[in-house]
Amino acid sequence: MSTTSVPRATASHQILDSLIAEQERLFAERQQNSARHHREALRALAGGVTSSWQISQPSPIWISHGKGSHVWDVDGHEYVDYHGGYGVGLAGHAHPAIVAAVSRRVTQGTHFGQPVPDAPFVAEELARRFGLPLWRFSNSGTEATMNAIHLARSITGRHRLIKFTGAYHGHHDSVRTSIWHEPTDTRRPSGTIKKTRASSGIPAAMLGLTRALPFNDLEPVRREFEDPNADIACVIVEPVLMNCGIIYPAPGFLEGLRRLTSKHGAILIFDEVKTGLTVHPGGATKLFGVVPDIVCLAKALGGGLPVGAIGATRQIMEEITSGRYEQVGTMNGNPLTMAAARAMLTEVMTPATYEHLDRLSRRITDGARHVIERHGLTAQLVSCGAKGAITYAERLPRNYEEFGALDGRYAYAAWLVQFNGGVFLPPWSKGEQWLLSAQHTEEDVDRYLGTLEKFAVSLAHSPMV
Repeated sequence: MSTTSVPRATASHQILDSLIAEQERLFAERQQNSARHHREALRALAGGVTSSWQISQPSPIWISHGKGSHVWDVDGHEYVDYHGGYGVGLAGHAHPAIVAAVSRRVTQGTHFGQPVPDAPFVAEELARRFGLPLWRFSNSGTEATMNAIHLARSITGRHRLIKFTGAYHGHHDSVRTSIWHEPTDTRRPSGTIKKTRASSGIPAAMLGLTRALPFNDLEPVRREFEDPNADIACVIVEPVLMNCGIIYPAPGFLEGLRRLTSKHGAILIFDEVKTGLTVHPGGATKLFGVVPDIVCLAKALGGGLPVGAIGATRQIMEEITSGRYEQVGTMNGNPLTMAAARAMLTEVMTPATYEHLDRLSRRITDGARHVIERHGLTAQLVSCGAKGAITYAERLPRNYEEFGALDGRYAYAAWLVQFNGGVFLPPWSKGEQWLLSAQHTEEDVDRYLGTLEKFAVSLAHSPMV
């Protein structure tokens, strides 16, 4: 973990607004083909995109192709990719091992609805890494967390669950509440925090079964369990909160959740869809040494293909093996996905790769720290494995409530400067969050540091670039 905070007087709104306006003008000049694609897509694609999260300011960015650690947009501009497909791209793009594995498999058939030999191999390797003996596969992080919650309810006979505000656990009814929801205009202060479901269509009866509590605070969790009418089946938690920049668990927080769930007969679920292979070969489970009852994986495990997985104790998985709970899915353990996952675990995310990522993480965090200190930026720098984030705040937020109160314009202005400078970060967060891949280089890191320097200079010294 690495953090830096160097408070300074906040830049004037005039400087910030002028910087945003100039960078939005440059963006529009560079993204004319993307704008055309978006206009044409509106004829057949709802909103002109394939996921609502692809709707971003100033407008959606259309990607042509990727290779290694770089991507190219439809306007022909090349970027170092720190977006990483929201965490999927840990291998980078078109990694030779992934390409070879999927190419071999695709000529032998792409779907059978029956198990293939790669599936037990992947399961055994995950069991070795995470210390949970039995696994099942699905097709997304949403399916993984949904299966985990279903299992918990089936085993305990209870209905309610605890999650933490600001955590995104997928797109199913049980967890679509108290998720960070960006305002339409990211250039304006966020105003009040929205502690509500992130979309309509969720029955009130389902919302009533989910209790959202502040991250990093055990006392509200303890009070919930001590309620004689608690009926709590499980606690689901991201061991490192990844939807609010990056927020580490406070000392004793995960251990406390483990004690409380064990004491009250509830199931502890770690949502490692984002942390997973990214922060450690055995995820946050091994990084922090706290073993949950169920762990959920997705994103990076598939090497770019859709994947989901749950691992659990033998006692938990007996609910599946006995037939009491049917964990099903036509595409579960798809041959292409299993081939890619096997290559990901054995050829891509090797000890040498983790050493490489550690070196790059030190380089990017040390370099960013120097920029922050040199220019007196009010910023918090946090890294966790291949992930890292800068949050523009005087102190590191401990939970969603503190993160939600931040002025998102600083991160938006930084994102614009970096994107126009050839660095592609996720476009929707108040805290710019990067993902290093197995194929990133020191030169890639230096480009990021160069655009961060440009942003710092622009913010500190001039209303224009």
